[in-house]
Order: sequence, then structure tokens, then C-alpha cells
Amino acid sequence: MTSDRRRTILALALPTIGGMTSQNILNLVDMAMVGTLGAAALAGVGVGSFLNFMAFAAIAGFASAVQATAARRVGEGRANESALPLNGALYLCWLIGLPLTLVLFLMAPQIFGLLQNDPAVLEEGVPYFEIRLLGIIAVGMNFSFRGYWTAVNNTRLYFRTLLTMHAVNIALNYILIFGKLGMPALGTTGAALGTVISLWLGSAIYFWHGFRLARGASFLDKLPSAERLKALLKLSLPSSLQQLFFAAGFTMLFWIVGQVGTQELAVANVLINITLVAILPGMGLGLAAATLVGQALGRGDIEDAYQWAWDVSRVGMVMLAVLGLFMLVFPHAILGLFLHEEALLALGDIPLRLVGASVAFDCVGLILMQALLGAGASGVVMRISIGMQWLFFLPLAWLVGPGLGHGLLAIWLAFIGYRGLQTLAFVALWKRRAWASIKV
Repeated sequence: MTSDRRRTILALALPTIGGMTSQNILNLVDMAMVGTLGAAALAGVGVGSFLNFMAFAAIAGFASAVQATAARRVGEGRANESALPLNGALYLCWLIGLPLTLVLFLMAPQIFGLLQNDPAVLEEGVPYFEIRLLGIIAVGMNFSFRGYWTAVNNTRLYFRTLLTMHAVNIALNYILIFGKLGMPALGTTGAALGTVISLWLGSAIYFWHGFRLARGASFLDKLPSAERLKALLKLSLPSSLQQLFFAAGFTMLFWIVGQVGTQELAVANVLINITLVAILPGMGLGLAAATLVGQALGRGDIEDAYQWAWDVSRVGMVMLAVLGLFMLVFPHAILGLFLHEEALLALGDIPLRLVGASVAFDCVGLILMQALLGAGASGVVMRISIGMQWLFFLPLAWLVGPGLGHGLLAIWLAFIGYRGLQTLAFVALWKRRAWASIKV
């Protein structure tokens, strides 16, 4: 890999990594605040967050569809049409998201009750989930904007917008959770309100930048044709289903861990959020790979597209190996930011070390998955992701956890194994190059 290619990767990926890291640092700060309210509040927010993730997955897939299509238009020399898929995605976010929000809001207590029967967790988690649902449309639009700005090599705008959103979110959470500046102390409800307000603020900022910078790319000038809207839906549907089942899988994981115990559920919430922070460089690099692959395919250079994914993976492995080392060496220090009881720290120690040992390899899988999405191979990515999670990991997690009584450590060993096998599947798929013939 040449130094020029490395600089290209980092210039595109670092703002995205910064933005995504900001997102999960926000999640960790939020969790640290909620953690002071007790294990029931922490467990309730954890379940509510992943239920919300599952709720907006129906429209989150537009991000990869917008990115793949817009990057291909840029590579083809048709940048003046690159915002058309974004226009279509924004329209579909409202068309799908509004009725989805209404239905889920009315059913929120019943949905949450399917996963939890602890009265304390229900009291904290249901209102949190209800309020977070009010941000579904904003999340879908923000993801679609992210796909567009990444496709046209303007990840710095995405980064700056997220920093603004997250600064507002942290400030609002502090005020609303603990009742500062004359506001009532709303606890977990305040955490949800702060997040939803910041999401809609982010949408407003993205629209302003769209009018300012993307009018020459047909931003909001017109909708794509019916044929192109159908193609956008076809490309986004597998990704949406993948994210839906991925989120549902984590929700199911919370249910499985909840069968082991409330303490284990609180620790699992912390472990998952730490893991999501750790893999964000891989996600950011993966989005860079998707853009570079899509643009290369737009130019008709299949070999360059193939090589970009491996070059990005090399950069990612180095980054994630350094992060993983901290989890291996300082697990108690990291867990102690969120857990304040020695028994909880002991539960999370070895699982966090396992994450640290495997996160660099997991990064390769994330990058290749995004590269495949950038090439338009959303269908096969969906099948591998759903199959590995639902046919392998979740049955195994239930068996070794509640079934055989081996607890949280056994469940996390199954989790690490599933992620490793998924990475191997994406490596094999990328090497086959069947993605090179996909038209978007």
C-alpha cells in the first residue's frame, strides 16, 4: 500500500471515525449518568436502546443505498445527479417512518414487556423507549445524509454536525436527568428527551448544509423517477432487514442475558456499548472503503476496487489492535467508569478481555461488509449477517447461558466465535469478486 493510498483512506475515514466515536462516547457518557441511578435504570435503558435500534432499522438501510448509488454517480462523472438518491431516501423516511412511529409508540409497553418482567426495569425502560421512538424519522434522515456526505468525500461536514449534536445531547442529558438549571429531575426519561432533541437538531443542520452545498447535485430539486425509487428500495431493503435482524438479535441477547440475572444484564449493556465504541474505527474505515469501492466501480476499475478493501483493512487492523490492548490490560479501569460494584466488575472482567483480544480481526469483517455494501452486494451481506447471528450465535448463547447455566462468560465466548466466523465469510466473499458485476 502506497503512502498516497494511506493518506486517501485516512482523509476520508478519520472524520467519520471521529463522528462515530463521538456518538458512542455520548452513549458511554449517557450510560455513566444513568449508571448512577442504579442497575434497574441501566438495564432499562439498555433494553430500550436496542428496541429503538430495532425500530429505526426499517429506514436505516437507506444510508448504504444512498452511499453506494451516489458514489457510483460520482465515479461515473455524474456528480450533478448525486443527490437524487438522497432526495428519494428522505421522502421514504417520512413515508415509512411516520406510521411506524405511531404504531410502535402505541404498542411500546407491550413490546417492552415481552423482553422484561422485572417491575423496576419496566418502570425505567418503558418511558425511555416511548420517547426515543419520536426520533425514528430523524435517525433515518441523518443516516441518509451520512451516506451522501461520505459518498461525495465530505465526511468533515458529517463530523462537525455530529459534534454539535452530541455536545447538545450531553448538556441536555445532564440537565434533564439530574434536574439542573431549574428543570425537574427526569431520570431515564430525561436521557431520552435529550437524545431526541439532538437528533432533530442534527436533521435541521443537515438540511441547511444540503441547501448550501448540494443544490448543484439536485438536492431537493426533484424526486428520482419511480424506477429509481424502486431501485433504491431494492438496494436498501436487504440492508434494512440486516440491521433489523441485527438489532433484534441484540434485543434477543438482552432477553437471554436477562434470564441469567439483572446484574448480568447491566454488565452486558456496558460490555456491548464499550464494544461498539471500540469497533467504530472499523465502521468509519468501512464507510470509507464503501465510497472508494463505489467510485472505483463507477470508473470501471474492478482491480482498484478490490485492492481498496484490503488496503483499508490493513489500516483498520493496526488501529484496532492498539485499542484492543487497552481492554486486555486495563479491563477494571474501563469497566469502573460505568459499574460501581465489585461483583459487577468481576462479571465483566474476562468478557472485556476477550473483546480486546478479538477486536482487530472483527474490524476486518466490518470493513469488508461495508465494502460489499458499497459495491451493491446488500443481499448476500444480509444473508450472511442474519444467518450467522440467528442460526448460530443466538441458539448457542441460549444453550450455554440459561440452558446449561454457564453464565455471562460463556455467552460472550459464543459472541466472539460468531463474530470471527462472520469475518471469515466476508473475506471469502470479497475474494470471489462476484460483487464486481452488480449494477446500481
